[in-house]
Amino acid sequence: MTAVVHAGSPGLWLLAWRRLRADRVAMASLAVVAAFLLMLVLSASGLIVADWEAEVGVNYAPPGFVGAAAASNEVPVAPMQALPDNPFDPLADDIRALRAQLAGAGSVEMYGVADPLADDMAQLRGAGPGAEAAPRAGAGRRPTLPFGGDKWGHDVIKKTIKGGETSIVVGLVAALLAVSLGTLFGALSGYWGGVVDDCFNWFYSIFTAIPSVLMILAVAAVLQQKGVLTIVLILGLTGWTGPYRLIRAEYIKHKSREYVLAADAIGASHWSKMFTHIFPNVSHVALVQMSILVVGFIKAEVILSFLGFGVPVGVVSWGSMLNEAQNELILGRWWQLTAAAIAMALLVTAFSLFTDALRDALDPKVK
Repeated sequence: MTAVVHAGSPGLWLLAWRRLRADRVAMASLAVVAAFLLMLVLSASGLIVADWEAEVGVNYAPPGFVGAAAASNEVPVAPMQALPDNPFDPLADDIRALRAQLAGAGSVEMYGVADPLADDMAQLRGAGPGAEAAPRAGAGRRPTLPFGGDKWGHDVIKKTIKGGETSIVVGLVAALLAVSLGTLFGALSGYWGGVVDDCFNWFYSIFTAIPSVLMILAVAAVLQQKGVLTIVLILGLTGWTGPYRLIRAEYIKHKSREYVLAADAIGASHWSKMFTHIFPNVSHVALVQMSILVVGFIKAEVILSFLGFGVPVGVVSWGSMLNEAQNELILGRWWQLTAAAIAMALLVTAFSLFTDALRDALDPKVK
């Protein structure tokens, strides 16, 4: 007799992975997101762009494909020509004497007093002995960079990668905090109901009654500190309402099902029923909410930094780059704005497409 082995039915996550693999847009978006995350890890470990603060280019170095001459907005000014002497000018003799003193003995001032610092000043101006050894301002800096430089001469490409590290970390950690709070509050509210549900619903109504931007600015004004941790707390403490609403509805639906009643019959504790039995069946909702919030929090960090509530001075992010770029646009320096905007748009678009595909793949109604 030959034994027949029946393979078990695939689980929720295996079915979701199969649906994701069949979606080419989802896999391409996942590859882009993975590339950004890999870049974040390499940047945080110092393997790449560790020298992003090096002033390798001249101030506002244009992109290499534009060229230094084409990007220069400076108008050449002709050297000032000496005016001819006016024979009727009563100060003509004094002016000729002053010109002779300036052209000849540089160490004598117009009042006949010797200047002890004249030789040093002449070397700094490049007009005295030893001037050839004096360093020239901007010596060694490149006139152009691959995608341009900022006002200090930092490479915009390296600055964009380093700024992405801050923005992505803020988005991921703040989304994790918001989903954790929303899941905890939603589980307690949906499972217990009654007075506990009323208290959480009252708390939820207060947060949702205030516009989100106003709530974020209010929390930022209360904390009154600038830093990455502050931004994470601002976004995490104000973004839990969406996950809370969905998790609460899922717990209300699942707490009366047969497997939960069976767990209650064998003496399982309330904590075990909430997070050992029910939560694995609603975890896909929390995962989708986290992926959605990451996109929203990356954009929120950019808005906060643009408004001056974001990262402190010395920490670069995409928001701080856009804040600097608003003044550079007046001078026609568009490359820092373009680099930060393209990087943010690419990540947000890829994450949004992946989020939509993940939501469809985890939906049990999709066959």
